Amino acid sequence: MRLRRFFSSRFLTHALPGVLLAGGLAGCGDTARLLNGQDTGATPTLEAPVKRLIPTVDIAPAKGWPAGATPTPMAGLTVAPLATGLGHPRWVYVLPNGDVLVAETNAPPKPDDGKGIKGWIMKQVMARAGAGVPSANRITLLRDTNGDGKADVRTVFLQNLMSPFGMALVGNTLYVANADAVVKFPYQAGATSISAAPVKVIDLPGGPINHHWTKNLIPSADGSKLYVTVGSNSNVGERGVQAEEGRAAIWEVDPATGAHRIFASGLRNPNGMGWSPDTGALWTVVNERDELGSDLVPDYLTSVKDGAFYGWPYSYYGQHVDTRVSPPRPDLVASAIPPDYALGSHVAPLGMAFSNGKAMPPAIANGVFVGEHGSWNRNPPSGYKVTFVPFQGGKPAGKMVDVLTGFLSPGGDAYGRPVGVAMDNRGALLVADDVGNVVWRV
Repeated sequence: MRLRRFFSSRFLTHALPGVLLAGGLAGCGDTARLLNGQDTGATPTLEAPVKRLIPTVDIAPAKGWPAGATPTPMAGLTVAPLATGLGHPRWVYVLPNGDVLVAETNAPPKPDDGKGIKGWIMKQVMARAGAGVPSANRITLLRDTNGDGKADVRTVFLQNLMSPFGMALVGNTLYVANADAVVKFPYQAGATSISAAPVKVIDLPGGPINHHWTKNLIPSADGSKLYVTVGSNSNVGERGVQAEEGRAAIWEVDPATGAHRIFASGLRNPNGMGWSPDTGALWTVVNERDELGSDLVPDYLTSVKDGAFYGWPYSYYGQHVDTRVSPPRPDLVASAIPPDYALGSHVAPLGMAFSNGKAMPPAIANGVFVGEHGSWNRNPPSGYKVTFVPFQGGKPAGKMVDVLTGFLSPGGDAYGRPVGVAMDNRGALLVADDVGNVVWRV
């Protein structure tokens, strides 16, 4: 296990050896064996599970970008900052007039999500990864008035929110997905700030654990419904069924009444969503489960079918049973749908955006951009880049393409970590980088 990156010497000297020896696991380790994209695509290779008392941990320490440094774009593209000096920017949303909204946010207080040895480990992991900073709880507006690709207007658009993430404008109403509720605000075209108080649309699962706190939303084409992502409250249901009520799912919400139903379930931690420009189908990217080894389980991109079940926590990638989950549910496993496309194990996909083809080369003009935040439970690390999944006929077709790389230094430090992605009104790709505190424009 590669724990050296973040454990203190005191813990290594006293606590960790005791834990390992007590479990008879001294000298254990796990390294990925699948290479060259074997864990990606429509039919990924699924290795046998590897189970350890203490999971494999190898996370890139968050350092930020050296002066003048940028990520590396694929051939034919350029990259430059739209804005720098932001406060942990996680999500981006483009308004009809071209203004860019940036959610500067981090996890809300979760006092019950860090108890015990594993909770302590995860706190250290998150801090090392740059996720230990307090949430700014605001949305900032960026405006490029002269079209040079750099924001020359920056204003606090909304503040005093609750770990905001997803944003969507429907008519003159701006919806924001906080960590515990969907709220709405009146919006006037061209406004650089909103002072109105939020109006609650619907409560979302939160509480003192709120393990996967990031909530995203997207409206239907006619604006009559909102689709809201709600991640699980655990890795594989170890906190019990009650802790997972309404979670690991995408909700369909009527914003006029607050009524909702579960649109699709068994999705451990869905985040980015988008509507296929070819078929109108809803697609999402999902973070799959941890602690089954460096090669399991591939995170994925999938279309989302109404009423479908995607396996979590009882099975993965269709009907591969996770024997850690008790009691088992063979009835649900029998109905589990495999996802459409594997993105690789532990890459942590968060953002996704369909290419609009306006300004991109033909190789990345039709398909989905994915912001891969990067692994903690894999040796060697995976993710830490923006990739592209080409589509044909409304479905993934072909191998993934690296669009933006170089987020890791040669020594394994994280200069940045990509999160949300969006297409701006001129066809460029925007990338929120929550370690570099930058929004990049590609």
